[in-house]
Amino acid sequence: MKALLLTCTLVLWLMAASVRSFDQDSQLIPGSLQSRELNGYFRDYSKSRRARRALPSADEPDDSPIPEGGDGSDLPTCLLCVCLTGSVYCEEVNPDMTTIPALPKETAYLYARFNKIKKISNKDFADTVTLKRIDLSGNLISEIDDGAFSKLSLLEELSLADNRLVKLPILPAKLTTFNANNNLLKTKGVKANAFKKLTKLVNLFLADNNLEAVPFIPESVRTLHLQNNNITDVNVNTFCRSNDTYYLRPSLNEVRMDGNPVILSKNPDSFTCMKVLPVGRYR
Repeated sequence: MKALLLTCTLVLWLMAASVRSFDQDSQLIPGSLQSRELNGYFRDYSKSRRARRALPSADEPDDSPIPEGGDGSDLPTCLLCVCLTGSVYCEEVNPDMTTIPALPKETAYLYARFNKIKKISNKDFADTVTLKRIDLSGNLISEIDDGAFSKLSLLEELSLADNRLVKLPILPAKLTTFNANNNLLKTKGVKANAFKKLTKLVNLFLADNNLEAVPFIPESVRTLHLQNNNITDVNVNTFCRSNDTYYLRPSLNEVRMDGNPVILSKNPDSFTCMKVLPVGRYR
């Protein structure tokens, strides 16, 4: 009986030793199944880490080197920016973004604030007719081609605030909000019909410019900011109608004209059609 137990123990010991030897050999032999699986895993993991490092952080600028002679404009948009479903965020891009990036199809919302974009051309949005909102605040834009937004029939909100514009382009007819605060706009740079066809415009922001007169304001506008310009005159036809004493503008409920040289009380009939008086100088 003892001899039988000793024999079984010896057999089990020999089997265990053989298995351990096989495991060690398979780890060391190049090309073995286990070796290939481990190598593949670490290779994929390494690629994944490199890919993540190539993407810019939402909070930190990407300091990866740019090839000699390049400024990053040749990189795919979604490596320079953050692309979500229907939205592209290109804010404070590093390296400097100086032109509108090529946008993915079906982009509805573009936020490209605080960059160094200088011009908007006719081709920049020609292939992205799905855009509903564009925010280009805080750039260096001084020139916009007249047809730059002509194909954007769905565009509702456009912000060009804090740029260097001296004139406005043709604007899309369906705009509900337009912001051109803090530019270099003069009255001669705003066409007489610039806002006339914008029958859905609700918010119009033209503060901190060099306008000498109030442009035509559509009936639909509720909020109008014209503070800190060079407006010197307001008359009965600016907001109301001299030939219609029954005309009313109940929708226009906020008008800011403070910071202008005009004295609003000089023509007391200028605001009879409105339910609120503009904010500004009255004496």
